[in-house]
Amino acid sequence: MKSKASNGLIIVKKSYVKLLLCSLALSVTTASANAERSHGLSAFGELKYPADFQHFDYVNPDAPKGGRISTIGVGAVLTFNSFNPFVIRNDPAQGLYEMNRDSIGPGLFDTLMTSALDEPDSMYGLLAEAAEVADDKRSVTFYLRPEAEFRDGTPVTAEDVVFSIEMLGDTAKAHPSFHTPLRDVEKGEVIDPHTVRFTFKGENLRDLPMIVAGMPIVSKAFYAEKDFYEPSLVAPMGSGPYEIGEYKVGQWITYKRRPDYWAADLPVNRGRWNFDEVRYEYFRDRTAGLEAFKAGAYTIREEFTSKSWATEYDIPQVSGGKIKLLTIPDERPAGAQGFFINTRKEKFADPRVR
Repeated sequence: MKSKASNGLIIVKKSYVKLLLCSLALSVTTASANAERSHGLSAFGELKYPADFQHFDYVNPDAPKGGRISTIGVGAVLTFNSFNPFVIRNDPAQGLYEMNRDSIGPGLFDTLMTSALDEPDSMYGLLAEAAEVADDKRSVTFYLRPEAEFRDGTPVTAEDVVFSIEMLGDTAKAHPSFHTPLRDVEKGEVIDPHTVRFTFKGENLRDLPMIVAGMPIVSKAFYAEKDFYEPSLVAPMGSGPYEIGEYKVGQWITYKRRPDYWAADLPVNRGRWNFDEVRYEYFRDRTAGLEAFKAGAYTIREEFTSKSWATEYDIPQVSGGKIKLLTIPDERPAGAQGFFINTRKEKFADPRVR
């Protein structure tokens, strides 16, 4: 995402929709038809970017660093009381780790690989410089970058990767958004400090290498004396481009860009993570949130309600140029809004009631 400092306010209207993948028994492939080490993974075919690419096409590699941006986020949550995004029994702050790959959230945790937003399925090396999918598609091996490190300067190792996937895959304790996709990961093996292999079970093998590649990697040493599954306001140990700054529980939280981020100059990051500060605001009431935006309380709002988009922005701030209304086409099917009736309920069995 390109960043641009502005004294005005910006609003973006954007439809989010999960990519619907076909259910055909396609095999995971790398850039080559043969099983060999590759700088990226793809579910459907050839990778767009070659091994020596310098940056993603949709970024400005020379974008200036600095400034701040504030938003209410896209999670539709009203509060937060924890910095642990890996369990369900708390309200984690937005921006800690964003499962939605379209999000502007900075994230505290790097992943083995990261998605290219101009491809529907491809991922390229971040913590891992390369990956190799076995000929039978039942395992994937990741080769970590020796220079990868956590915020405290300790290296990211294969043990950290195995620990992370095992903890996130715990069906009894981890959040379902993590353990459900990982249910067919049979085991992780430390081959050496910078090499790790994951073995799969079942028949739905196509997406498993990329599912593992997209999971947040945490520090095993950090959790030696802390409960991984316990809600907490202790800042977690990540390796990502941001760290937690100032916050007020339930009201707002800021993330500060790390000037010592180890991966700032990697091709997958060049031209990204440009804001020095990203802030999330929280409002208990949707109307209050919209009115706060109109008053200039935060910088960017993504509008998801068609009625609001059509009727609630005919205001002086728009006509005077302080708020810019933008619709950004992304060439994907638009999301839908409506009422869905549970016809299994007896009271809805009669179509006249529905």
